[in-house]
Amino acid sequence: MTATATTATAATSVIGRPLPHESAALHVAGRAPYIDDLPELAGTLHGALLLSPIAHGRLLGVDKAALLARPGVVAVYVAADIPGTNDCGPVVHDDPLLADGALRHVGQPVALVVARTRDQARAACAQAGAAALRVERVGAPLLDARSAHAAGVHVLPSLRLARGDAAAARAAAPQRLQGTFSLGGQEQFYLEGQISYALPQEDGGMLVHCSTQHPSEMQHVVAHVLGLAAHRVQVQCRRMGGGFGGKESQSALFAGLAALAAADLQCPVKLRPDRDDDFAITGRRHGFEFDVDAGFDDEGRLQGVSVEMIANAGHSADLSAAVVSRALCHFDNAYWLGDVAMAGHMARTHTQSNTAFRGFGGPQGALAIEYLLDGIARRLGRDPLDVRRANFYGQPGEVDAQGRERCVTPYGQRVEDNIIDALVSDLEARSAYRARRAEIDAFNAGSPVLKRGLALTPVKFGISFNVAHLNQAGAQVHIYTDGSVLVNHGGTEMGQGLNTKVAMVVAEALGLPPQQVRCTATDTQKVANTSATAASTGADLNGKAAQAAALTLRGRLAAVAAAGWGVAPEAVRFADGRVTSACGTHARDFADLVNAAYLQRVQLWSDGFYATPGLHWDRTTLTGHPFYYYAWGAAVSEVLVDTLTGEHRLLRADLLHDVGASLNPALDIGQVEGAYIQGMGWLTMEELWWQPDDGSPAGQRHAGRLMTHAPSTYKIPTALDCPPQFHVALWDGRCGVDTVHRSKAVGEPPLLLGFSAFFAIRDAIAAAAGPGAVPPLRAPATPEAVLDALAALRVGTPLRHGDR
Repeated sequence: MTATATTATAATSVIGRPLPHESAALHVAGRAPYIDDLPELAGTLHGALLLSPIAHGRLLGVDKAALLARPGVVAVYVAADIPGTNDCGPVVHDDPLLADGALRHVGQPVALVVARTRDQARAACAQAGAAALRVERVGAPLLDARSAHAAGVHVLPSLRLARGDAAAARAAAPQRLQGTFSLGGQEQFYLEGQISYALPQEDGGMLVHCSTQHPSEMQHVVAHVLGLAAHRVQVQCRRMGGGFGGKESQSALFAGLAALAAADLQCPVKLRPDRDDDFAITGRRHGFEFDVDAGFDDEGRLQGVSVEMIANAGHSADLSAAVVSRALCHFDNAYWLGDVAMAGHMARTHTQSNTAFRGFGGPQGALAIEYLLDGIARRLGRDPLDVRRANFYGQPGEVDAQGRERCVTPYGQRVEDNIIDALVSDLEARSAYRARRAEIDAFNAGSPVLKRGLALTPVKFGISFNVAHLNQAGAQVHIYTDGSVLVNHGGTEMGQGLNTKVAMVVAEALGLPPQQVRCTATDTQKVANTSATAASTGADLNGKAAQAAALTLRGRLAAVAAAGWGVAPEAVRFADGRVTSACGTHARDFADLVNAAYLQRVQLWSDGFYATPGLHWDRTTLTGHPFYYYAWGAAVSEVLVDTLTGEHRLLRADLLHDVGASLNPALDIGQVEGAYIQGMGWLTMEELWWQPDDGSPAGQRHAGRLMTHAPSTYKIPTALDCPPQFHVALWDGRCGVDTVHRSKAVGEPPLLLGFSAFFAIRDAIAAAAGPGAVPPLRAPATPEAVLDALAALRVGTPLRHGDR
């Protein structure tokens, strides 16, 4: 593997340096404490959840006595025992912590069992749970989004976004392509599972250590569950062992129930489900179904496009509205769509409630347009890259035949920083795309069984929360008299290096070496009303807030130094742990200046706040300026497919991604690499399936059970799935708007680089089928999916997922 990074400006003393993750040494040594590593206080009890065995039914009762009779069990809680609100829905209040009447999916929590040890609590649920539950089946569950949508069962009303007259434009186009496409969901598979540790405090307060991306939301849920004011609830999170969106809203159930038992029993309670229960309880990336209808010209330029998106929301709304909204806003990806009509539907199924996942609907929406353009290219017999290029967004001032500016998105935002053509050209040259295309064509002509495929796909990803008010952050910076600095901000560290970047920003502002600045645990008693660490905004928002606080302190210290030296405050410089005057005649150590300021009673701590400017969004029309800027990227993937088994091997990947002026190239390259592999895994191997009610005894007994419920049944990529040739580079550029040091977000956008692996597989299938073939390949492209696509092309079966 090779990785390179360049930035448009020379690195300063801190910013732009490839510094290691602030906890790297602790991670390697196994000394980075996660919540389950915290020393347990005397008297700590442990919880386990009793789960619904049926997907669609009614809860008639829970035999508490049977559970209390089990060894070590000290308490059992059902919905009626919750003193406050039995709900953890982040937007719509339709998601009970414990089932109360209706049973909505297999694995829905019905009761909390608390025992002296975790093993005792789990044993009680496993050995007495079935006998303690009285349930009644109502009927066959709805398990797929298409069926639920056809039945008119949705969690929320549909969303629609249109521009121009798509139907008329399609009708007038020389060419037409219609099709359907099935896209599966994805399990977050964080290494550290869901966990909360609740400790009662004095005067009715509650402290919860929670593995969560959204401490403030956990604070609100716990307060509502217990009927407390928010100021009595404190939530802390030092670090998570991964989140990927799965700990944005869905950690609430575990925080709320641990706090419920802790408040009632007045002793610490820890709730940590095992991996199987975690899978059974929590949701994941929304699976989507797409119906697409497009008109285009002989060069592959889109004339009019309509798309129906059906998201599998699961049993409750959760964050589905925002996910589908973002999917609609990313259907365009890097392409100008003059006449377009989009609809997003949120089907209610009897499955776990799906939730945030890296990309938050953006990858689902963008994949649909890529699938369409890839199909158009194959219909026309053209290289898919050429068709993609023909549809790229234009530059400001460039107009179409109707006089419409080709840099305006369907939701009305101008794309002012369009670098996609230059970036793709750069990657095309770096990867030797054209030469390799010719080599692959020659190889495939002489290889009847093994087929190679190649694909280059672009990325345009909007950065900001869909909801404008969430784009805010706060931070506190403390300077101690020895010159060391402590930072607290509202973001959470889940392994992505957020604390490292924020500490670097503060060190740069104060002219200090990075080891002199430390970030502490996220804590709702230090920074209030925080937004989730999500939407790739962690460094953008919290870095700016911390920078504001640090610059305030720098100004105070500069005033002290200036007064002592008889110079203007603007002439004071901070660098390398020293404070000097611009003329070079004065100098002192940073710690020395801090002590002087302390003796003069100068405040040595400050808070900082940041709100992203210029954002607005009309939720009724789905128009406005929802994103502060766009991140760009592109990837080339090459695969080898065995047409007899359907298996594939990823041979090479070339990635070029835009992170603006990188704060830390080492961290950013790591994020790009990991995102590509995670995206590739989603689209090629990570398959979810639930036991259908097919009328058989097993089907009726286990209908709705998630069968891919553990590492033994759900495959994620491993080191062996990484390509042996893996080339990663960062685009040389700066963000066009005032972000922190002109950097760009890197968390979510590069996940879309994994698209290229999927389309390389489709390319290999097309090579096996011959000219003009449009493979009906569903995602994930498992061996079964590959063989189904090959069989459909060979025998002329109606194409379920492609051209029809």
